[in-house]
Amino acid sequence: MKRFLSGIQPSGLPHLGNWFGAVQMHLERAKQGNAYFFIADYHALTTLQDPEKLREYVREIAVTYLAAGLGETEAVFWRQSDVPEVTEIAWLLSTVTGMGLLERGHSYKDKTAKGIAASAGLLYYPVLMASDILAYDADVVPVGKDQVQHIEMTQDMAGYWNSTYGQTFRRPEWELSKTPKVSGLDGQKMSKSYGNALWIFEEGKALKKAIGRIATDSRPPDEPKDPKGLLLFEWLELLLPADELADLARRLQTGGANAPGYGELKARLVLAIETHFADARRRRQELLTHPEHIEAALARGAVAARAVAREVRDRALRACGLR
Repeated sequence: MKRFLSGIQPSGLPHLGNWFGAVQMHLERAKQGNAYFFIADYHALTTLQDPEKLREYVREIAVTYLAAGLGETEAVFWRQSDVPEVTEIAWLLSTVTGMGLLERGHSYKDKTAKGIAASAGLLYYPVLMASDILAYDADVVPVGKDQVQHIEMTQDMAGYWNSTYGQTFRRPEWELSKTPKVSGLDGQKMSKSYGNALWIFEEGKALKKAIGRIATDSRPPDEPKDPKGLLLFEWLELLLPADELADLARRLQTGGANAPGYGELKARLVLAIETHFADARRRRQELLTHPEHIEAALARGAVAARAVAREVRDRALRACGLR
């Protein structure tokens, strides 16, 4: 069975884009078996340098996945920094990786263009990411379109090493998420850095206020509208059953007195979010009252992950003459 691996960076509270773009897919793969998931806290240091926030976000990623049901599967789930072998493998890879490859990284260029400091860590990011993947003999890595280059760079690094020292690292392949893009409150791709994200467990007044910010236009309710052109409908497509969506689409296209206004759509969206995440929200609250259970789950995962990474690390050390 192919090994499936993914990393989740704790750069903010998990949002709906994370849920529909990654978490759901991860849970499906976890139920199939041979799935590995880690919280990429080393990676987060390139953009987040607030210790308390980092601890909070790591905890929230962990509790979100456990509340969603990952703990009920046999998936390996751990914190990146609990497996030091990964940083060792990253150094080994860096010795056969040319600077030109790193300087061509789209993510590095995009982040520095947005004002993020051009640190050595930010440039080195693809090497550590490659190590995250190669350390566990991963076969399949799910990514968004903007991350495909990183998998290609990982393939290149594995190739450089293998051609120099012999077959050591397994070549991974990328896989696109079924929902690669979830729009944010403003219509752009949902992202914590854009300030347009909605936390998965938002509720009550805060949820209603956030949904109220979703971009709309000034057209009256009775004017016929194309559902595909409405951001609100795009969000509802993620949450509502097909028959209800079809009815809403028909009413929007027809217009008239029976057409739903933006206020009705927003109210329905609030209810859909609260209902969809009700069980996970309840489990999250239970987990937060027992933080030792969260830590125990990550510790168990780290033991299993280290066993694999240590074997791969030793394989690489022998190949290059350090063992």
